[in-house]
Amino acid sequence: MRPGGPVPGGPQSKAKSFKPSLKRLLSRLAPEKFTVAVIVALVITSVVLNTLGPYLLGKATNLVFDGFVGKQLAPGLTKDQTVELLRDQGENTRADMLSAMNVIPGTGIDFEAVGHVLMLVLALYVAAAVFGWLQGYLLNIVINQTVKRLRDEVEQKLHRLPLRYFDTAPRGDVLSRVTNDVDNVSQSLQQTMSQLLVSVFSVIGILIMMFWISPLLALLALLTVPAAIVVTAQIAKRSKPHFVDQWRYTGEVNSSVEEAYTGHEIITAFGRGREVGEEFDKRNDKLYNASFKAQFISGLIMPAIMFLGNVNFVFIALVGGLRVATGNLSLGDVQAFIQYSRQFSQPLTQIGAMANLLQSGVASAERIFEILDAEEQSPDPVLENARPVDRGRVEFEAVSFGYDPETPVIERLSLVADPGHVVAIVGPTGAGKTTLVNLLMRFYELDAGTIAIDDVDITTITRDHLRSRIGMVLQDTWLFKGTIRENIAYGNPTASEADIQAAATAAYVDRFVHALPHGYDTIIDEEGGGVSAGEKQLITIARAFLAKPSILILDEATSSVDTRTESLVQHATAALRRDRTSFVIAHRLSTIRDADLIVVMDKGRIVEHGTHDRLLAERGPYYNLYNAQFAAVSD
Repeated sequence: MRPGGPVPGGPQSKAKSFKPSLKRLLSRLAPEKFTVAVIVALVITSVVLNTLGPYLLGKATNLVFDGFVGKQLAPGLTKDQTVELLRDQGENTRADMLSAMNVIPGTGIDFEAVGHVLMLVLALYVAAAVFGWLQGYLLNIVINQTVKRLRDEVEQKLHRLPLRYFDTAPRGDVLSRVTNDVDNVSQSLQQTMSQLLVSVFSVIGILIMMFWISPLLALLALLTVPAAIVVTAQIAKRSKPHFVDQWRYTGEVNSSVEEAYTGHEIITAFGRGREVGEEFDKRNDKLYNASFKAQFISGLIMPAIMFLGNVNFVFIALVGGLRVATGNLSLGDVQAFIQYSRQFSQPLTQIGAMANLLQSGVASAERIFEILDAEEQSPDPVLENARPVDRGRVEFEAVSFGYDPETPVIERLSLVADPGHVVAIVGPTGAGKTTLVNLLMRFYELDAGTIAIDDVDITTITRDHLRSRIGMVLQDTWLFKGTIRENIAYGNPTASEADIQAAATAAYVDRFVHALPHGYDTIIDEEGGGVSAGEKQLITIARAFLAKPSILILDEATSSVDTRTESLVQHATAALRRDRTSFVIAHRLSTIRDADLIVVMDKGRIVEHGTHDRLLAERGPYYNLYNAQFAAVSD
């Protein structure tokens, strides 16, 4: 009865474009804006100190080279006299180079001055490293806080999503978005944010120093920037769809594994292991191909930019050498510029290398935003004084509902259940029996009509208040890893030990629990390991009884219980149902003979209602169901 198409914002929704998603992801850093400002200041300071290093090392090189050349010149002459002498001898190139140098003929290297420069450079690099460590430490805090808020937001969002969303969204895919995609966003931010900040500010700082030393060489160095931008953009454009596919197929693989794990017994029983394995292989191959293409294509960015940088380095070295020979630049300036040119290409290369990580992180962020953007269930009303709903009178009036608007499941159904009465709902599969109680619990919203408890429309009270008054036991049991005592107390966390044992006794849990190694402290896992299917069901029944609800819903609750236990449970529920309205959905009609009202449903409508004896006497649909069931048993 549930639709199979995609829901708004579900896993099949269209991915958003890169820039809006990146902007939205970065906007989540807003609560940490003060710390981010401090991080930016630390990055700028660290970059400035690192950027000054090559310039000062160039000065040290000049001191060494000037001293070396000066030692080779004849003492007693000034630099100008030496230059004139070289020109008279026809050595104009050597004279031009010497004129740009700070030499004293006959004087060697000033090691003390060189030492001072080197110590200053060392101090700058140490300080830059300290500031870099501080910004990395603070950035780590900012990103972890941001991802923590994102994870909390996703968790809270899941609780606000209607059941319709989970009807159509594969559980494995949802789990992949909440776990794998959130972790990938965290890793992407951790690996890219710091490096991108450093790289961007390094490019700015290096450009300033390059233009300071030589505008001509700086313009040559800039020739690679447009080429690098074009190469990065084109490669990133081609890799992005593959990153989106990578994380979509990751969700499909997780979904396949989750289904195979939870249905392992059925798969084994029907010998479908090969088919399941083949289906997994197909999805795994799709994930492999998408991951390979994404990583391979994006991996081309770094070598492409390195190639452009190397070509640019050759031109800079050539032109720089000519400028030194003509006396327009000093050797130290060229050395510093070459260092800057290599450093200039390095952050560009790093930005290119970060592009694939950023693409992957944004692709995961898009999948998370799809959950956050999914349509939520209608908000609860804000009530100052909620009217009590303790008597348990339930009235369905002209209720209509359909999982798909074009395929109604229930049409204009009206029904009244008085306090203390047992209402049994029977009918063929797909008649709308479980849907009826799901509407009472407000798991779904009505298309038309009203449901009232004690004359209070359930849409006018909060869902928590409504569900706190309803105890529900489903055909599919759910237990969490913990003790039997903790699983029973889940129905009422404030219950005393006496209340827990009373509920366990009433549900006949106490009958078998003492045979277990640690009694009520026996640990059971999520699948209820260590206890039988019937015993698991008894624990869930005890949990519902402990909640002391005004309304009790048993949806095939005794289907997994043996005949003797079923008889014991029926005796227990008879006492616990006193002064409570009980809805019992049953296929085994022998279990609802004593119901105050039996409602027979078919195709979303009540086709007949009454007591067991009356309905048998009328020889209608209930009579046919009853005889068909017992005829099948006798056959």
